[in-house]
Amino acid sequence: MGEPLNIGIIGCGAIVAQYLKTLPHLPSVTLRAVADLDLARAEAVAAEQEGVRALTVDELLADPDVDTVLNLTIPAAHAEIALRAIAAGKNVYGEKPLAMTTDEARTVLDAAEKAGVRVGCAPDTVLGTGIQTARHAIDTGMIGRPISASATMVTPGHERWHPNPDFYYVPGGGPLLDMGPYYVSALVTLLGPVSSVIGAASHTRAERTIGSGPREGETVPVTIDTHVTGVLVHESGALSTLIMSFDAVQTRSSNIEIHGELASLTVPDPNYFEGDVSICALGNREVGWDAVPSSAGYIDAGRGYGLADMALASPGEEHRANGTLAFHVLDVMESLLRSAEQGASVPVRSTAARPRPVPLTSLTELLEDATS
Repeated sequence: MGEPLNIGIIGCGAIVAQYLKTLPHLPSVTLRAVADLDLARAEAVAAEQEGVRALTVDELLADPDVDTVLNLTIPAAHAEIALRAIAAGKNVYGEKPLAMTTDEARTVLDAAEKAGVRVGCAPDTVLGTGIQTARHAIDTGMIGRPISASATMVTPGHERWHPNPDFYYVPGGGPLLDMGPYYVSALVTLLGPVSSVIGAASHTRAERTIGSGPREGETVPVTIDTHVTGVLVHESGALSTLIMSFDAVQTRSSNIEIHGELASLTVPDPNYFEGDVSICALGNREVGWDAVPSSAGYIDAGRGYGLADMALASPGEEHRANGTLAFHVLDVMESLLRSAEQGASVPVRSTAARPRPVPLTSLTELLEDATS
């Protein structure tokens, strides 16, 4: 097994609450400190966490009691904070995407390799029982040779519920870079890396109206495409059709479907760790869909399980929610947007190995096995 991680969180915005539900229960992970540009926000978080200190960003990066930075800043700051953490000799695990661009992300990975520290990145939802059960069904031949997949995420826009949605509608935002990491990470986990893409994109409104919070009724400009669609060509030859939209009202499509020669699978929402997997076999089409029992993945997982998985990885062993995978997912999305702009197929220059499958287990059981 690996070494326990002493965590310092930088960025105490809305997403931190989800991590705080999980971190106290994770083996080999201890939260030591929190920081934010607004120190009052960090102090409010620390006040509710026993033994956790509120620090400035500079103080946290210099703190010898913190060996791993959990980077929960806005996407535009992901690379900057990651590089500062790496320069301080600390591992870094960030919210998605890894960086705003692949150029920034490459700088982060190169710096980490030189410093001998680990880089991890959300989403870790692919480690839960939902996606891992679907992967187990594919890997054990239940659907035969995979042929294609479809992935659909539509919503009328995050401004309806988010009190400060500005960053969703500027470069680095939009439905693909916001929600795409969940779907593309799942597709790579299920079907392997992507070799090329072809895409198209559009937007319907020049501004959005905030629907909640102290800025309710205020409008924000839209400077990026808000509906993105495309086809991902996997190295295996499988084809995935992707639809990501902040413009549509609702859908009855499955979040993800996987089609093979022998059967089709419905896969749960990759924004969550759990969910039902169903299968319809070639000889059973008249009967319909059957449930696939949970057969793989971390049980009762939550945000931060990627950190625990990183802590449990042996020296020299790649943790599952790793920087190379996050880079490839970002490269796929960036290539898709470039294809939409150019109107032509675009090769994806990077690749990434499918992470090791997760057996059906709890982290507590895994830790007990590793120490016995």
